Amino acid sequence: MRLTAPLAVRGGKNSSENQRSPESILLRILSRSLCDKIDLPADPCLIIPHIPNLQSTDNKKAKKYEAVRWMMMFAIGVSVGLVGLFVDFFVRLFTKIKFAVVGDSVEKCSEKDCLPLSLVELLAFNMTFIFIASVLVLIEPVAAGSGIPEIKSYLNGVKIPGIVRLRTFLCKAAGVLFSVAGGLFVGKEGPMIHSGAIVGAGLPQFQSITLKRIKLNFPYFRSDRDKRDFVSAGAAAGVAAAFGAPIGGTLFSLEEGSSFWNQSLTWKVLFCSMSATFTLNFFRSGINFNKWGSFQLPGLLNFGEFKCPDGDKNCHLWTAVDLAFFILMGVVGGLLGALFNCMNKNLAKYRIRNIHPKAKFIRVLESLLVTMVTTVVIFVASMLLGECRDLSSPTTHNTTVSGSEDINSTIRQFFCTNKTYNDMATLFFNSQEAAIHQLFHQDGTFSPVTLSVFFLLYFLLACWTYGVSVPSGLFVPSLLCGAAFGRLIANILKVKLGMDIYSGTFALIGSAAFLGGVVRMTISLTVILLESTNEITYGLPIMITLMVAKWTGDFFNKGIYDIHIQLRGVPLLEWETEVEMDKLTASDIMEPNLTYVYPHTRIQSLVSILRTTVYHAFPVVTENRQNEQDFMKGNILISNNIHFKKSSVMSRAGEQRRRCQSMKSYPSSELRNVCDEQNTVVEPAEEGEDLLQQMLERRYAPYPNLYPDQSPSEEWTMEERFRPLTFHGLILRSQLVNLLIRGVCYAENQSSATQPRLSYAEMTEDYPRYPDIHDLDLALLNPRMIVDVTPYMNSCPYTVSPNTRISQVFNLFRTMGLRHLPVVNAVGEIVGIITRHNLTHEFLVAKLRQHYITI
Repeated sequence: MRLTAPLAVRGGKNSSENQRSPESILLRILSRSLCDKIDLPADPCLIIPHIPNLQSTDNKKAKKYEAVRWMMMFAIGVSVGLVGLFVDFFVRLFTKIKFAVVGDSVEKCSEKDCLPLSLVELLAFNMTFIFIASVLVLIEPVAAGSGIPEIKSYLNGVKIPGIVRLRTFLCKAAGVLFSVAGGLFVGKEGPMIHSGAIVGAGLPQFQSITLKRIKLNFPYFRSDRDKRDFVSAGAAAGVAAAFGAPIGGTLFSLEEGSSFWNQSLTWKVLFCSMSATFTLNFFRSGINFNKWGSFQLPGLLNFGEFKCPDGDKNCHLWTAVDLAFFILMGVVGGLLGALFNCMNKNLAKYRIRNIHPKAKFIRVLESLLVTMVTTVVIFVASMLLGECRDLSSPTTHNTTVSGSEDINSTIRQFFCTNKTYNDMATLFFNSQEAAIHQLFHQDGTFSPVTLSVFFLLYFLLACWTYGVSVPSGLFVPSLLCGAAFGRLIANILKVKLGMDIYSGTFALIGSAAFLGGVVRMTISLTVILLESTNEITYGLPIMITLMVAKWTGDFFNKGIYDIHIQLRGVPLLEWETEVEMDKLTASDIMEPNLTYVYPHTRIQSLVSILRTTVYHAFPVVTENRQNEQDFMKGNILISNNIHFKKSSVMSRAGEQRRRCQSMKSYPSSELRNVCDEQNTVVEPAEEGEDLLQQMLERRYAPYPNLYPDQSPSEEWTMEERFRPLTFHGLILRSQLVNLLIRGVCYAENQSSATQPRLSYAEMTEDYPRYPDIHDLDLALLNPRMIVDVTPYMNSCPYTVSPNTRISQVFNLFRTMGLRHLPVVNAVGEIVGIITRHNLTHEFLVAKLRQHYITI
């Protein structure tokens, strides 16, 4: 937020002479440069007691600010690592207790024919855990789902209420461990990303809305840009903690999350991700292996080590011939992902229409219904469809399952005799991480029928589960479903075609193909899978598979996260617009019906505007009136506004004179002729009123491309519809409310210089929860008082011409992280404003269709 110079400096009897003096010009240049560097209001910047010390003071503040930023990045990484440790510890604890009790019951009841009792015990565990998770979501509904669509929307510039609050974090972190322990086909990795983003948003603020007593006077990071950067770092740390992939987390935040990326942010985000990974690694390695400092468990999900058995020289992880099968698996994975997204989209629409409008406890009942069906399917499928196989058949590669237990310890003998094991129960009656390890590293364990049934059941139940009112992730279910698909392909190639292939590689490629077909991620997902496998030779097949899966899936629909963002009605901006959109210009998509304020506005007008609109920013304008002298008589308010506009016009005219004088010194006759032509049109007069009148006569219709159906009101006359408004800046709703609450105003019979001045710290004291206009006590305000908004407005926002192409408008809006983009014509008159809604794909398509109809 940059504010204009205070009237105490601009005004005064000899203000024009003072502005022309070399000392005042130097003072203004230095003060504005300092304001631009530290992004403070102009009030404290223009009052400069010691000019020689400005640079050293600025450098000290910048170094201190940067040092604190690095400290916050480290603190965020450590905190996210500890959150991951908390979630992992309790998920493992609850899952171990549940499977131990149910496993003993199944073994006993297999002999006594009381298996329904074992099913009841499993239902009791699962439904209790899911009920707790659903109740936590009722407390904070934003905690449902993975949170990735919400964080992606937030980093795109859309603020969703409550998305980064402490209460959301508590419900998310506690709810996800009960969701995973409750047996639903969900993962904890997606919620870890959301939890990391909340930690990144809240920790540097040192204040909380939930815990109002936590409010420290911390002067740093009081802007949306800083908060957005920390949210990006927190999301990257969440990925790093979930998969042990700090580089993949950084790329995820860059590719899938952040819309506005600063190059200097890359190193800080990587440092934050490294801090999260090694914090989690340190504690998990010490707790699980009792070897503190060994760093053997980098993330919550680790795929283990892919290697051939010792002594087998004919074994190979993959060959060039396998690439052809990998490409085909990518195509199938893209098709399966598109089908998954289509089915889940229809389910989400059904929930929005029929479940969400009803009472909240209906959502709890839906979660319990999904849990009950999932539990029954798991139990019945393991009992009836599982195949009892000889214990001597599996051969394993030495690996562990996310902890100290060996992979052979996860083999289940449910419903089978002593010398056999149940391959279906081995997949269903284990944690999802253990099942993934079984598919990746266990050789000859699963029959094609078992893998086919498991894939079909898991595909349908995971699709039904994603979207219920519990914290739930989609990464691990997609990986497990894809691993079963890849392992099935490997079994067919081995048994039917007799090919010598490595089954674990096909399981990994199947996971990548299905997950890529669902989420449509490329670079970041490639690096995440590489870091999780710790095998760089898999880089090429994983990359090719993900690219093919994405291209195939994009032919049918969008990724799952983009679909849910669209269903929520979030105006998400894509990376770029289509080429044919350049047939439109800024004047075709802008909003011409402006709600504006004057530089000097009465309190009653401001209150009326703020209470009857929902806009977050308002243009500050003055009207171009022909008979201004009549309006100035006896009306101090209009007189102040006209004087403000006159000083702006005079400064622009002076700049034009200086340019003309400099152009006369050029040898080219064309430049001299241009200057002479301009002087014939606008020859500066001695009196300011004559100069103002000449410039007003040069104006032309500011709305050349509007149609009558776009006018603010059909009852307006042409004079009212196309009223010329000189643009001076933008002011935010939060600033106006802050000025009203603090009583920043002056009386009619006083000068605007008597108005109280607020510092930058006072203007941002309530960040990020600014007061609402409806909480304002009108009895404390005098409606006839006047507010001078010029010291607090942004006098130099980004603007575009009405004839600017849509691609230029879109790139400027998106890359600079804007929320409001005024459209200003050649003579400085605002003709409309562009917001995020005007740049969404649906809006642009509608305008393009209207453009073709008009042609």
